[in-house]
Amino acid sequence: MKKFGGIFTVLVLSVLIFTGVVIAEQVDHGDLAEGFVDYDGDLVADVPADESEWINPDQIIFSYTPVEEPSVYKTAWSDFLDHLAEVTGKEVMFYAVENYAAQLEALRAGRIHIAGVNTGSVPFAVNTAGVVPFAMMANEDGSFGYEMEVITQKDSELEGLEDLEGKTVAFVSQTSNSGFKAPSAILKSEMGFEAGEDYETTFSGRHDNSIMGVYNGDYEVAAIANSVMNRMAANGAIDTSEIKTIYKSQTFPTTAYTYVNNLHPGLAQEIKKAFMTFDWEDTSLDEEFSEDKFIPIDYKTYWEVIRTIDKANGVEYK
Repeated sequence: MKKFGGIFTVLVLSVLIFTGVVIAEQVDHGDLAEGFVDYDGDLVADVPADESEWINPDQIIFSYTPVEEPSVYKTAWSDFLDHLAEVTGKEVMFYAVENYAAQLEALRAGRIHIAGVNTGSVPFAVNTAGVVPFAMMANEDGSFGYEMEVITQKDSELEGLEDLEGKTVAFVSQTSNSGFKAPSAILKSEMGFEAGEDYETTFSGRHDNSIMGVYNGDYEVAAIANSVMNRMAANGAIDTSEIKTIYKSQTFPTTAYTYVNNLHPGLAQEIKKAFMTFDWEDTSLDEEFSEDKFIPIDYKTYWEVIRTIDKANGVEYK
């Protein structure tokens, strides 16, 4: 009888695995917060198994990462949001957030359904708010991304990272990749510099604040995303000939477009369709951004370098 019971257990487990039913205790849900599950191992929260937990709102709330003045982007996204409304058949509203923390909190609270999340905050949004990254802006040839630059004024005596010893470095926020996490890791790994010991820190809150701070002489040096600096130059807000770059990083993935994992799967598919079918030419989005299209992304692959930087910095997604 004991032998038969063992065989029966093996058979039951085999059937469960074969049919796709997995016992929760046997699944590693990675860094996902309690309440989210990841049965397929893509590091992203799955849609809830209980259909009663799915949402299908009459009005879709869209938010864009607050890298610059939020009001600017309500106009910039207007043509795309009209397209999104047409494809989904839903009313769409732009939700302006003042900082990264406010956006994450709104996602957790269910006040936002679709969000463009800044690079460094994506792992936090994935693990604490259950968002699903699915798209990113790219150039016509499929290239994408930006670099972290450490900038100072053109006539500054600073020439490289070694000159930052004893200086105060302006960062953006602790969840910003190029505005804090990457430069902190690089200063530690390449120079052995520790914040508070070898250099001091200050936080500006947004990339444009850091850039304008250096431009106007309020900050001696700052770590920023060059995509923001390039847009500011294109818009006439700054003259880049007045700024000197003393360090430029590898290319990082840019803002990830995400939706909350409990959206009705049919609506999620329509949202992805809207992003991939949008014609940028002569639109408000085309006028604001240098990219030409959206491309599909895989969080597990595209954000591996960001998770590696976080690990080096001892970051926990909470």
